[in-house]
Amino acid sequence: MARLLLGVTGGIAAYKAVAFVRLATAAGHVVRVLQTPASQRFVAPETFRAITGAPVLSDEFQPDPLRGAFPGDPLPTHEPISHLALVERADLYVIAPATANTIAALAQGRADALVASAYLAADGPVLVAPAMNHRMWHHPATVRNVARVRDDGAVIVPPGSGRLASLGEAGDGRLAEPDELLDAVERRLADGARHDLAGLRVLVSAGGTREPIDAVRYVGNRSSGRMGYAVAERAAARGARVTVVAANVALPDPPGVDVVRVGTAEELRRACSAAFDATDVLVMAAAVADFRPATPESGKIKKQGRAGMTVELEPTTDVLSELSARRRDGQVLVGFAAEHGDGALGHARGKLERKRLDAVVLNDVSVPGIAFDAVDNAVTIVTADGERIVERASKVDVADEILDAVVARLPS
Repeated sequence: MARLLLGVTGGIAAYKAVAFVRLATAAGHVVRVLQTPASQRFVAPETFRAITGAPVLSDEFQPDPLRGAFPGDPLPTHEPISHLALVERADLYVIAPATANTIAALAQGRADALVASAYLAADGPVLVAPAMNHRMWHHPATVRNVARVRDDGAVIVPPGSGRLASLGEAGDGRLAEPDELLDAVERRLADGARHDLAGLRVLVSAGGTREPIDAVRYVGNRSSGRMGYAVAERAAARGARVTVVAANVALPDPPGVDVVRVGTAEELRRACSAAFDATDVLVMAAAVADFRPATPESGKIKKQGRAGMTVELEPTTDVLSELSARRRDGQVLVGFAAEHGDGALGHARGKLERKRLDAVVLNDVSVPGIAFDAVDNAVTIVTADGERIVERASKVDVADEILDAVVARLPS
């Protein structure tokens, strides 16, 4: 059971906040609600009061009959300042829906409403769930504000896609569904005890590069990016500021993560190089092509009149070796090794030493149902201290094992 403080702001999606409170209280959590005056145009405070069993506050100077306590808590003997007392007692502060106006206030540090004042006073975990028209969601000002709020430590619960409030309009910007919000809350509460990457910058590469033969064909591999995205998601949940360099990944972006999209090995090299110096941890999960066509055609190569075709390949730059050569003290570098069958462990240990890495995650791609484009994985984490075998598990669970190895090698 947790104490949840919910800030509801003025959008039509406020009706989903009612459903979220029902789910949260049914799951055993206790909830207090703050409402902006605009949100009360959509949902009356009496609705939340009936579900939570607690008064709803909307103004800094509004008396709180519970004196900042949550249902079931003893009543304090003094009259505290409401926005300080509530967030101090809350295990998690959720702002849902968070309108474009509210997100702008949070990003700018404005305390012009009780919801925003409580945000500034919160020294515990905060979830922000945006909801707005898709044009507002994609406006550069909103993009900047969301990034700033994320940088300040809040977890952003990304909006979904579908029908919007305006008749006939559809797109992304819908508030996450109530069960999705509760899942995000439960994950954040579970991660509270292991916020061991807080304040660190983590750079993850994911996916597989594609090296063009001509305008439509390429040399590539089967990597889906699932493992890299799982590492990024779990690192963000454990408090890190995460950037993913994603090579041809067709998965939803991990929540709370900055994504840089690339296609080729050279594009990936440039993106990783640009972010590396400010990085504390590098996890190189992408399958980067070792070779590329030496002279790709700018147009499409025609089949007619050809008895065959020979493609001359040249080596690509070893991105991980290049980055390792310029590493600074205190950085932790993790590589991946996709090997096949006998000798895999020896190859992984050679890579660890040759590239001066802190860990190598060994995938034996000869085993069916794991590694490339699979939900599960089974790996061996190779370090200077020895090997740790991670039996077959979801890639999210494997990601936590990898990050545990990272934490063990961080400077004290």
